[in-house]
Amino acid sequence: MIRSRIRLITFLLLTSICYSQNSINCLSVDSSGLYSKAFDSFEKDLFAHYKFGNDSIKTYRTFLAEVASLSLDLRKLPSDNSIQLARVFKKKANDPNSIWVKLSEYENQEATKKPSPYTPSSKKEEEILIFNYRGGLIQCLKNNSDSDDFQNIISTLEEDGNVSTSLIAQRIYYIPDKKFCASEIKKFIAFDIYYSILMVIEKAFG
Repeated sequence: MIRSRIRLITFLLLTSICYSQNSINCLSVDSSGLYSKAFDSFEKDLFAHYKFGNDSIKTYRTFLAEVASLSLDLRKLPSDNSIQLARVFKKKANDPNSIWVKLSEYENQEATKKPSPYTPSSKKEEEILIFNYRGGLIQCLKNNSDSDDFQNIISTLEEDGNVSTSLIAQRIYYIPDKKFCASEIKKFIAFDIYYSILMVIEKAFG
């Protein structure tokens, strides 16, 4: 009985921390509303797939664990809406304000091309798109986060953005709960991990 109460109190404390954090909405850097629609679609996919109720931390951590271990079921997780949004992002990759950029055009990029674990084999290779870690959205997320771990991850990616999605997921996974449930980290997971994967595999959905 006592242990059950302790678990309940711990859960309520973590939940209150997650919902009580107020911060600047970095998605507002996009006046079209596309970023907000994409984030909402991402969360709907996640909570519908994992079915952990309102347990945000468990839902996000399970997703990251599956990305890190390359066990993510990409046949069942993404909704049609999220796939369509990924295609929109892909088409906008050439726009000056795109949050994804071509690896070859990433300024001062010295990393060599590495294969993504989610990239299907193809004779005609498309140019790799990477998240623009020096762009407005990610800098807003970084500057408004109070997690040193998260800021350090972004700083590393600013220097070399050609890092596997699974490795990024692994590093984000180990951010402590109190910092992990911040909106900045959730939005980073949505765009840099989820939509980056969908942009690679969207052709498989016809």
